[in-house]
Amino acid sequence: MDTAVNRDLFLEKLNALIAGKREDNCLYFSQEKYSKILSEVVSAKIKCNTPLDYRRLKRFDVLKIKDKENLIVPLKPGKTNIQYYVTNEELYSILYETHIRIGHGGRTRMLKELQVKYKNITYEVVMLYLNLCKQCQMKHSAPKKGIVAKPMVSSELNSRCQVDLIDLQSNRDGEYKFIMVYQDHLTKFVQLRPLKTKSAEEVARHVLSIFLTFGAPAILQSDNGREFSNRVISEICAMWKDVKIVHEKPRYSQTQGSVEKANQDIQNMLTAWMNENDTNKWSDGLSFVQFAKNTTYHEGIRQSPYEAMFGVKAKRGIASTFLPGEQIANIETEEQLEEIANTSETEEQLEETVNAYQKNLSGGHTENHIPKKNIEEDLQPTSSHQILSEKHELISIKRAAAKENLLLPATKMLRTSQKQFPPAQIGDNVRIQVPDVDRGRTDSQNVLAVVVGIEDSDFYKLANKNDEISFQEMSLREAAAANSRSGGQGYTRCQCKRKCSTNKCSCKSKGLLCNSKCHNSLSCCNK
Repeated sequence: MDTAVNRDLFLEKLNALIAGKREDNCLYFSQEKYSKILSEVVSAKIKCNTPLDYRRLKRFDVLKIKDKENLIVPLKPGKTNIQYYVTNEELYSILYETHIRIGHGGRTRMLKELQVKYKNITYEVVMLYLNLCKQCQMKHSAPKKGIVAKPMVSSELNSRCQVDLIDLQSNRDGEYKFIMVYQDHLTKFVQLRPLKTKSAEEVARHVLSIFLTFGAPAILQSDNGREFSNRVISEICAMWKDVKIVHEKPRYSQTQGSVEKANQDIQNMLTAWMNENDTNKWSDGLSFVQFAKNTTYHEGIRQSPYEAMFGVKAKRGIASTFLPGEQIANIETEEQLEEIANTSETEEQLEETVNAYQKNLSGGHTENHIPKKNIEEDLQPTSSHQILSEKHELISIKRAAAKENLLLPATKMLRTSQKQFPPAQIGDNVRIQVPDVDRGRTDSQNVLAVVVGIEDSDFYKLANKNDEISFQEMSLREAAAANSRSGGQGYTRCQCKRKCSTNKCSCKSKGLLCNSKCHNSLSCCNK
């Protein structure tokens, strides 16, 4: 399926958008207008004696690469990031390449990615492109807002991580049927692995390889259930004797929405990658999807997960440099790269341009607004210890910013929850919704209970008519089964590796027959 936006349709919509703007708009440049401004800026840099010249130099500068002159934003003192102005004719190719690179990300990711290198690509142009993208329109779904008891905010790397599985059995890739998604809760850094089965042993092997590279978290959680995370932790501890990990408190899946949202995002990005590369081998695309997911802007932490993890932006070779796309496409060897570097304005030349511009603005005064480094400090070699210390400090700043940014939506989420559902008091009657997986098809959707205790202001102790006077604990599934007329959920399984002929089999000990979910090919005496 062709997922590219139709170029002619985009340009038609773009021209209609521009036609509704004033003639003196300063964000959309035709090729004719771009060339006119470029010549005016070049002329202003030479004479700079009219108000128009000052206005041009305040907003534009010229960067010459080989024989081509490009309009850029004037560099401020101490800044080295170059932003280009682009023409209307260039918009389509830039938007297309960026959109594909970030895995068909949404408006926020697109804008953050584009603003790094370009100045005059607007929100409305990005939305125009996204509204014409078939792939993006197909993945949109109605938003569902969950109400939570207490949002989770991690304080440091590896304090809490989550592992979950994406089931692709209906779209298997050879032996691979599942995708393991491992995410650090603070940095949102994800790692993806293809799995042949969803057994705790195979998951533990892949998770252990991550632990032995990045370290192990204090808390490991999973939306696949507490029992699943317990089995994974047990397998990991059996393979690595020096580690100790605990599982999370029981929580509703809405409180773990970060990974649920990431899982859906990963599936959408993987679908887009398969369509773009015309293949059904989704296991080959996991590494590309992982890189795209980790290197694009995350709205929760207001930076990319890669920056939060390593303190710097990810590099894509010379594609991450300030060079225009047409120049990058023609570079094949180191000699060509050196040639372009020698024919381009250097950083020092750009600083001289800024100095000359500031000198003209000050009426001929020679004050230099760019601070100079101490010459003696420049002569002293920078030690690797100093470099590592600066890198460590930068990483700490990035992670602290990630935590602060996570606190904002968490606080808002908690405030909304408390407004819609005020805290319950002891003696209040409550209604608990039972998930489909925990009840039979003919069972009630809810269980009625009464609040008999409050623990840590976060969790309530509940009782219903089927509880014993001693308040013996029971799970929500057990409570639903106790209220059921048909015996409850009924999807228990033993996972025995033998014939289920003794009471060691959990199904036989409970008087239940084994089903297909217990084992398929194994000869069983309890069927």
